[in-house]
Amino acid sequence: MSELPATVELLSSVTDDDARDISHLLSQLSRTAAFDRARLATIITHDATELLVVRAGGRIVGAATLVTFPLPSGLRGHVDDVVVDEAMRGKGIARALLVRMTELAIQRGLRTLDLTSRPARESALRLYESVGFVRRETNVLRFTPPAPR
Repeated sequence: MSELPATVELLSSVTDDDARDISHLLSQLSRTAAFDRARLATIITHDATELLVVRAGGRIVGAATLVTFPLPSGLRGHVDDVVVDEAMRGKGIARALLVRMTELAIQRGLRTLDLTSRPARESALRLYESVGFVRRETNVLRFTPPAPR
């Protein structure tokens, strides 16, 4: 495993190349999610969401979304949609994204920073634990609203 000196940046605008790179990453993250450029623009401008990316050769090769929100119990955060291009995996990109997110959580005074992962993703779980995430005894429940008619 060759570590890449990964610099994490907060995406503040989207070029056509960025949109193409994010679309490519999204296809590796989910078979069912469809890329939407307007949604990407909303993520970047929304107060509660930030898209962190890593570039190699000018292309976005890794990304993760940080969501922060105030609750009566405190300021909380959630990590979503962590993805690294399959050709760039094993180079420290996901670790760099997660470390930066934990740094932001500390700087901003978040009470907790959560993420979820399927149990079968054992190497991802080991990575998450290695940067300080702790497995919790919990169940994740999901409600999916029906598609609009």
